[in-house]
Amino acid sequence: MPTGATHEANRSYREVLRNRQVAGLLLGDLLANVGTGVIIVAMPVQTLSIHGGVPKAIAIGLVEAAPFVLSTILALAIGLGRVRVPPRTLLIADCVLRSLTFVTLAVLAVTEQLTLPVLIVGLLFGATFRMAGSSSRRLLATSIAGETGRFAVNGLLGLNASFALYIVGPVLGGMIVASTSPGVALFFDACGALILLVAVLVSIPRATEDRDALRRPRARESGWRILRRRPVAARLLVVEFFFNFFYMPIEVALPLYVRGTLDADASGLGLMWGALGVGAFAGAALVNQLRNLPQRHVLIVIIGLWAMCPIALAFAGDLTLALIVFGLGGLVWAPFTPVAYSFLQSGLKPDEQQQVVTLWTTGSTVAAPLGLMVGGPLIELAGTTGGLVLSGALTLLLLPIAALAVLRRASGSVTHFTRDTSTR
Repeated sequence: MPTGATHEANRSYREVLRNRQVAGLLLGDLLANVGTGVIIVAMPVQTLSIHGGVPKAIAIGLVEAAPFVLSTILALAIGLGRVRVPPRTLLIADCVLRSLTFVTLAVLAVTEQLTLPVLIVGLLFGATFRMAGSSSRRLLATSIAGETGRFAVNGLLGLNASFALYIVGPVLGGMIVASTSPGVALFFDACGALILLVAVLVSIPRATEDRDALRRPRARESGWRILRRRPVAARLLVVEFFFNFFYMPIEVALPLYVRGTLDADASGLGLMWGALGVGAFAGAALVNQLRNLPQRHVLIVIIGLWAMCPIALAFAGDLTLALIVFGLGGLVWAPFTPVAYSFLQSGLKPDEQQQVVTLWTTGSTVAAPLGLMVGGPLIELAGTTGGLVLSGALTLLLLPIAALAVLRRASGSVTHFTRDTSTR
């Protein structure tokens, strides 16, 4: 591939959004993320109100981890080529099941009949298609936009998450919880799932799915086997797993940190997530400007800068300073996922996309429940501030390992994975 061709081929955000299918799907994704952002605040507050004799940090960890269990199993089956379900079908199933689950949980919560075991079981089964649905959103949007729009679409998905999931959603969630109850906030996630369902049905017609199925070969290669041919991508998956794993104790510690160290209520927790979102929104908006930089080096820098965030947060004694620190953390963290996925997808053929992207999503996301399960006892033992410091310190230790894994050249491989045409 000629030098500079990749830069010329990458379209801007505005150019990609001229495609009505892409714009419609991304709008549905944006509004669905608002609903999910609302429960980022509501769910821990709801958990703390029904945890009973279970330690607070353990209860939060269990509730946060529950949605990942069955969804991980299904996503692994798809990524390993054992199960074949079109992305559109997976996303529709996720929207339907998620909306039904959260309506049920919300009704139980509002009527004060919700218990911790029921909440955990509901999230366990209600999120069965969660991980596969998440990768399906990305696959559908990037396939519609084509190779030249892939980088922009990945950036816009990150922009959606930053704005809706960490700015609008948490602030709205804090206001709803403070003025009504966390049970009322659960209805918003159900509404978001229904909006995304409509967007998928309108923007991605069934005929498109049928046509793609006819083009797809009957036998599909395992995503793991494909990754083994691309050692840099496989090593980056390991790095991303531990990057996410070391982050998860922060999600357990944050509600306790806001209540204890900062002496704030649910609105304060919403503001914290909102601050992360503001920073992440700014970082995601700048993703398209990073397309000319070496992507692997950008990923390494992000890991190092993010590691300083929880350490600095542990020493922030008031809400204003904590908001600034978390906002700066969001700024450096936001580009990681869009750059990583663009890096990955650029080296894949069309019939390799679903199983590899799903496997990659699973491998990186499965770090969440594992990190949460470890994070609960860790916060109980180390305390809130101690757990934050430990999260940052472990991420710093990952930095030289990540540099060695991602920057090391495999024997006989090309220097730049994103320009590798030999395996296409």
